Amino acid sequence: MDRRELFLGGLAAGASLAAFGAPFRAAASAPPFTLGVASGSPSPDGFVIWTRIAPDPAAPDGMGGVTTPAQVAWEVAEDEAMRRIVRRGSAMTTPAEAHALHVEIGGLKPDRPYWYRFTAMGEMSAIGRARTAPARGARNSRLKLAMASCAHWETGWFSAYRHMAAEDHDLTLFLGDYIYEYGNPATRTNLVRRVPMVAECRTLVEYRNRYALYRTDPDLQALHAAAPCLATWDDHEVQNDYSADFSQIGTILVEEFRARRLAAYRAFYEHMPLRPSVLANAPEMRIYGRFDYGALARITVLDGRQYRSIQPCTVGGSRRGHVAPNTCADLTDPGRSMLGMDQERWLYDGFKTGRARWNVIAQDLLVAPLAQKTTDGQPGTFTEGWSGYDANRGRMLNAIATSRLNNPVFFGGDMHAYFTADLRRNGFTGPTIATEFIGTSVTSDNAADSLASTLPDNPHIKFFDNRHHGYMTAELTPSRMETAFRVVSDRSDPRATVSTLKRYGVENGRPGAVEI
Repeated sequence: MDRRELFLGGLAAGASLAAFGAPFRAAASAPPFTLGVASGSPSPDGFVIWTRIAPDPAAPDGMGGVTTPAQVAWEVAEDEAMRRIVRRGSAMTTPAEAHALHVEIGGLKPDRPYWYRFTAMGEMSAIGRARTAPARGARNSRLKLAMASCAHWETGWFSAYRHMAAEDHDLTLFLGDYIYEYGNPATRTNLVRRVPMVAECRTLVEYRNRYALYRTDPDLQALHAAAPCLATWDDHEVQNDYSADFSQIGTILVEEFRARRLAAYRAFYEHMPLRPSVLANAPEMRIYGRFDYGALARITVLDGRQYRSIQPCTVGGSRRGHVAPNTCADLTDPGRSMLGMDQERWLYDGFKTGRARWNVIAQDLLVAPLAQKTTDGQPGTFTEGWSGYDANRGRMLNAIATSRLNNPVFFGGDMHAYFTADLRRNGFTGPTIATEFIGTSVTSDNAADSLASTLPDNPHIKFFDNRHHGYMTAELTPSRMETAFRVVSDRSDPRATVSTLKRYGVENGRPGAVEI
């Protein structure tokens, strides 16, 4: 049995429940683990394991078909066959969290794989594989990442996730738009599959059921079972082009939108393997953080939505992203921030203390500036991403330079296209101080062809491609990072194949990517 079969089917299918040491109810009429299993937030001594009991994931009340709290047992083992159990326990689910379970595991050995499973209602889950991080300061020699963003249910199959799951990586980074909050109109005829529920999510029940729909996908389940993950969000986890407490629609009041955002954040938590501490300052939900992988790498996960200043250069009451003329004062206002001032200070403090060989910054948007033209031909800037918050970007790049941060490499999504870029001290000019890779969408419609016409005005953009769908991988060693742009043959084919479009190397101590 190969690893994919093990994860999806589980060796536990016919195993005795007596191994868990506690009685359980008879098997439910439908299996309880329809949404799979996952792990995340790895540390040197542990990680979080997750599942949600949902025999009816599309239940109209958003509770997954569960009417009372469910007892769930869990086990963690040193082997795939689950014979060498090192941790076990049980917990009760609660209606308040839609019967999701976040179990924090500790006391494990660093830098090694572990396997885990759950049992509830007389049935066992698939087996997932987690991995602890290396010990602090350990001289580990390798880290392999897989990164994805922009997975729209309706526009394609999640074949990219299937191929990611098969590539034996150490950690998955989800870089935003894990779900889409809206459905397409019935007049669009080229969709692969439909969202069988409310057109646009606004309530907790609707967001819960949208996540549950996505989590029923077997390729997404395989990816989560294959490796631990870290995740940030972009806009579609809540609403297109929102900023902090502000809807993209100018007439929607802050109080009304804040309630919608809180519902969306809550559903995100309920369906991701996050530590319960992210809820400590509710209604804020802190998802940014630092994750050290020995002396080799520090991964910094940023939140580019929750704390940002209101969208710049609004037009006619709309806060949607657009190309604004460079004369708009909002674009360079030093009082505006993409990250919020508290997160900015936290980030720059981390630059001062980070001593890892590689500093990976995982976030949701394109950092590099992109010179564009307005509809009437004026020099312009797209307002939705980092270019709409130029002062924050300048402070961040200056902090990288002054702290002499080792090998900073940014990974992002959102653009529905591949980008390779040099990040220069002064935006378009000055020395290259960092490297950036942007992944295309898993399935979402590709970026407009008009972006290609801007490349002559953006020489720091080394590569651009908006023809493909797929994901990125990166392998880190002490001397080198290699990043691959992996593309699927056809997003509308559930059996799509995968190939490598481009491969880049970044050498230790030499910012900027070189095609391999």
